[in-house]
Amino acid sequence: MTEIQLIGPNAVITGVSRGIGRATAVALAHAGANIVGCYRSDAEGAAAVQQDIEAAGRRALILQADAGDPDTAERLAVAALDRFGSVDIWINNAARLMVKPLIETSNDDWHGLLAANLHGYFYGSRTAAEVMYDQGRGTIINITSAADILTIADLGAYITAKGGIVGLTKTLAIEAGPHNVTVNALAPGATDTPLNAKAYTPKVRAVYAERIPLARIAAEAEIADAAVFLASTAARYITGHELVVDGGLVINGTVGHARDDD
Repeated sequence: MTEIQLIGPNAVITGVSRGIGRATAVALAHAGANIVGCYRSDAEGAAAVQQDIEAAGRRALILQADAGDPDTAERLAVAALDRFGSVDIWINNAARLMVKPLIETSNDDWHGLLAANLHGYFYGSRTAAEVMYDQGRGTIINITSAADILTIADLGAYITAKGGIVGLTKTLAIEAGPHNVTVNALAPGATDTPLNAKAYTPKVRAVYAERIPLARIAAEAEIADAAVFLASTAARYITGHELVVDGGLVINGTVGHARDDD
């Protein structure tokens, strides 16, 4: 039996200042990874995650950058190679949420959301693949969402982006396989994060508690642990897969049918 460990010591993660990105950066640091990350505007959160990584005994370089900018992925790759010498793990995570009916979604709304939520994943995946092909190893993990399986009204642009990421993930997995590079998606279900703070009203929380078989919304750390698994040697033969981490939500079709009498 092979000892489970990270596939390599150096990781790049987008959107590390809060939420799942921050939790994943810290979890990877505890598992032995140095982190190069980016954040768009939350400087206080970025400083805090850097402290958390360093408290775990690893090194961190956190840059201010927009993951939806075509140049950001190259900046992150160069920084990781210069500082740590390799890019073993690349996690595309940066995203934002927009809750709006499609008929009310403007062109600027649509393209603005897709910039970070889809285009940034393309930029990051392409750059990561280029680096990892040269190395002859690595893993790319794209954070998607269970919402692309169990569709939710008023999330048209967001779900379109997440569905597109699944297609990107599967295609790149086939292309990257011969280079000893795995590519997977991680689909969180309902998760308590700053991204969802406004959208998760008390009514929404009550519905999730009823619909999720495990009867609760996930903590960020529970999604981060799944990311660490995909970045480990335990997942070395998994590629092109979307790992759904949702407490059983998407499989639950229960609507309360009346039972037959005994």
